[in-house]
Amino acid sequence: MLLEIESLVARYGAVEALHGISLGVGEGEIVSLLGANGAGKSTTLKAISRVIPPASGTIRFAGRSLDRLDPEDVVALGVAHVPEGRRIFPGLSVIDNLRLGATARRASRAETQRDVDEVLTIFPKLRGLAPKLGWTLSGGEQQMLAIARGLMARPKLLLLDEPSLGLAPLVVKDVMETIARIARDGTTVLLVEQNAHLALQIASRAYVLETGRVALSGAASELLASEEMRRAYLGSAVRVAAPAPAT
Repeated sequence: MLLEIESLVARYGAVEALHGISLGVGEGEIVSLLGANGAGKSTTLKAISRVIPPASGTIRFAGRSLDRLDPEDVVALGVAHVPEGRRIFPGLSVIDNLRLGATARRASRAETQRDVDEVLTIFPKLRGLAPKLGWTLSGGEQQMLAIARGLMARPKLLLLDEPSLGLAPLVVKDVMETIARIARDGTTVLLVEQNAHLALQIASRAYVLETGRVALSGAASELLASEEMRRAYLGSAVRVAAPAPAT
């Protein structure tokens, strides 16, 4: 496994948000973390990237413990976190937002430019927006920029937190197709997503969190077909379609 989490406990002050969860993400996979608001999905990503320090348990990435590392050290190892809400710099241009994504690698100017050119082939719409300030972009454009900036770190593992939040259905479809492409191109993805049906269509496996615990896990195709999953998260009227996982 590229990412291994064992018995992870995380707290916000006296409030325990994760109660000993365990999960794994294999190299090249898209794995989805699903569940209701407050289930602990975002907290899991924050613990992996060391935005919050775990209270106990272990997190290993590529065989190395992430204990006692600072967030910038985790990025340098190959983990990029695209947080909920996009968090782009609104007063900076698209191109400068992208360049900032390479700072943790201490890349040269030439290397940074090569990486900018590469991510703009994945997100061609951003090329025409390069000089525009972040605040002028639409929600979908900002989300694409946030993901592209994450890729500028050349991650082995990309943590995506609610990439479809607040976006129009057609834009969501584009975002999901881009995530699937990123995985096909070799970047492993751990995806937190409220839209369980769409997430399961592009994921190979998924974990469902309930109040800080893993309630369900399995292959995406199995969860899509699960009556319990459909009642709780997909809606009884949903039409089950075969997922298209990354290969």
